Amino acid sequence: MWLSRHGPPEREECVAEAVRGAVGGFAEIPPEAVRTEREYELADDTDERLLISALEEMIFRAETAGELPARVSVRRTGTAVRMRLAMVDSALVEQVGAVPKAVSLHGLRMTREAAGGWRCHVTLDV
Repeated sequence: MWLSRHGPPEREECVAEAVRGAVGGFAEIPPEAVRTEREYELADDTDERLLISALEEMIFRAETAGELPARVSVRRTGTAVRMRLAMVDSALVEQVGAVPKAVSLHGLRMTREAAGGWRCHVTLDV
Protein backbone atom coordinates (compact mmCIF):
# COMPACT_ATOMS: atom_id res chain seq x y z
CA MET A 1 0.00 0.00 0.00
CA TRP A 2 1.37 3.42 -0.94
CA LEU A 3 1.52 6.12 1.71
CA SER A 4 0.47 8.87 -0.68
CA ARG A 5 -3.09 9.50 -1.80
CA HIS A 6 -1.94 10.42 -5.32
CA GLY A 7 0.15 7.47 -6.45
CA PRO A 8 3.66 6.54 -5.43
CA PRO A 9 5.21 9.09 -3.07
CA GLU A 10 8.50 10.78 -3.74
CA ARG A 11 11.15 10.59 -1.03
CA GLU A 12 10.24 13.86 0.70
CA GLU A 13 6.49 13.14 0.57
CA CYS A 14 7.10 9.69 2.06
CA VAL A 15 8.86 11.35 5.02
CA ALA A 16 6.00 13.86 5.45
CA GLU A 17 3.47 11.00 5.40
CA ALA A 18 5.50 9.15 8.05
CA VAL A 19 5.38 12.19 10.35
CA ARG A 20 1.63 12.63 9.74
CA GLY A 21 1.07 8.94 10.42
CA ALA A 22 3.12 9.05 13.61
CA VAL A 23 1.09 11.99 14.95
CA GLY A 24 -2.18 10.35 13.90
CA GLY A 25 -1.20 7.31 15.96
CA PHE A 26 -1.46 9.21 19.23
CA ALA A 27 -3.38 12.46 18.64
CA GLU A 28 -6.52 13.83 17.05
CA ILE A 29 -6.06 17.47 16.10
CA PRO A 30 -9.22 19.59 15.80
CA PRO A 31 -9.44 21.21 12.35
CA GLU A 32 -10.11 24.65 13.86
CA ALA A 33 -7.04 24.65 16.15
CA VAL A 34 -4.83 27.72 15.73
CA ARG A 35 -1.59 26.94 13.92
CA THR A 36 1.89 28.42 14.11
CA GLU A 37 4.12 27.87 11.08
CA ARG A 38 7.62 26.57 11.74
CA GLU A 39 10.34 25.46 9.33
CA TYR A 40 13.37 23.25 9.94
CA GLU A 41 16.30 22.04 7.89
CA LEU A 42 16.64 18.26 8.09
CA ALA A 43 19.73 16.08 8.04
CA ASP A 44 19.65 14.03 4.83
CA ASP A 45 23.07 12.44 4.38
CA THR A 46 21.17 9.14 3.93
CA ASP A 47 17.50 8.39 3.23
CA GLU A 48 17.13 6.81 6.66
CA ARG A 49 18.75 9.81 8.35
CA LEU A 50 16.20 12.09 6.63
CA LEU A 51 13.35 10.01 8.06
CA ILE A 52 14.90 9.93 11.53
CA SER A 53 15.60 13.67 11.47
CA ALA A 54 11.98 14.53 10.63
CA LEU A 55 10.50 12.22 13.27
CA GLU A 56 12.97 13.34 15.94
CA GLU A 57 12.06 16.98 15.27
CA MET A 58 8.35 16.18 15.75
CA ILE A 59 9.11 14.32 19.03
CA PHE A 60 11.41 17.13 20.24
CA ARG A 61 8.76 19.81 19.58
CA ALA A 62 6.11 17.74 21.38
CA GLU A 63 8.33 17.23 24.43
CA THR A 64 9.94 20.66 24.74
CA ALA A 65 7.39 23.10 23.30
CA GLY A 66 4.11 21.23 23.76
CA GLU A 67 3.35 21.49 20.03
CA LEU A 68 2.19 18.95 17.46
CA PRO A 69 2.09 19.29 13.68
CA ALA A 70 -1.38 19.56 12.14
CA ARG A 71 0.15 19.85 8.65
CA VAL A 72 3.51 18.63 7.41
CA SER A 73 5.37 19.23 4.18
CA VAL A 74 8.91 18.22 3.29
CA ARG A 75 10.68 19.56 0.21
CA ARG A 76 14.12 19.87 -1.28
CA THR A 77 15.34 23.44 -1.72
CA GLY A 78 18.67 23.53 -3.50
CA THR A 79 21.06 21.42 -1.45
CA ALA A 80 18.89 21.31 1.70
CA VAL A 81 15.75 19.43 2.69
CA ARG A 82 13.27 21.55 4.64
CA MET A 83 10.28 20.51 6.72
CA ARG A 84 7.44 22.97 7.22
CA LEU A 85 5.07 22.30 10.10
CA ALA A 86 1.78 23.96 11.01
CA MET A 87 1.93 23.46 14.77
CA VAL A 88 -0.88 23.45 17.33
CA ASP A 89 -0.70 23.59 21.10
CA SER A 90 -0.85 20.02 22.41
CA ALA A 91 -3.34 21.16 25.09
CA LEU A 92 -5.89 21.54 22.25
CA VAL A 93 -5.33 17.99 20.99
CA GLU A 94 -7.18 14.84 22.03
CA GLN A 95 -4.61 12.23 23.00
CA VAL A 96 -5.65 8.81 21.66
CA GLY A 97 -2.41 6.89 22.22
CA ALA A 98 1.01 6.96 23.81
CA VAL A 99 3.21 9.88 22.77
CA PRO A 100 6.46 8.61 21.20
CA LYS A 101 9.72 9.34 23.01
CA ALA A 102 12.27 8.14 20.45
CA VAL A 103 12.84 6.65 17.01
CA SER A 104 14.07 3.05 17.14
CA LEU A 105 16.85 2.15 14.72
CA HIS A 106 15.84 -1.51 14.85
CA GLY A 107 14.15 -2.45 11.57
CA LEU A 108 14.32 1.09 10.23
CA ARG A 109 14.03 1.12 6.43
CA MET A 110 13.46 3.69 3.73
CA THR A 111 13.64 2.32 0.22
CA ARG A 112 12.89 3.30 -3.33
CA GLU A 113 10.41 0.82 -4.79
CA ALA A 114 11.07 -0.89 -8.13
CA ALA A 115 7.69 0.35 -9.42
CA GLY A 116 8.57 3.93 -8.42
CA GLY A 117 7.96 5.89 -5.27
CA TRP A 118 9.26 5.31 -1.76
CA ARG A 119 8.29 3.21 1.23
CA CYS A 120 9.44 3.46 4.81
CA HIS A 121 9.17 1.38 7.96
CA VAL A 122 9.90 2.81 11.39
CA THR A 123 9.20 1.88 15.00
CA LEU A 124 8.64 4.61 17.56
CA ASP A 125 9.45 3.95 21.20
CA VAL A 126 6.89 5.16 23.73
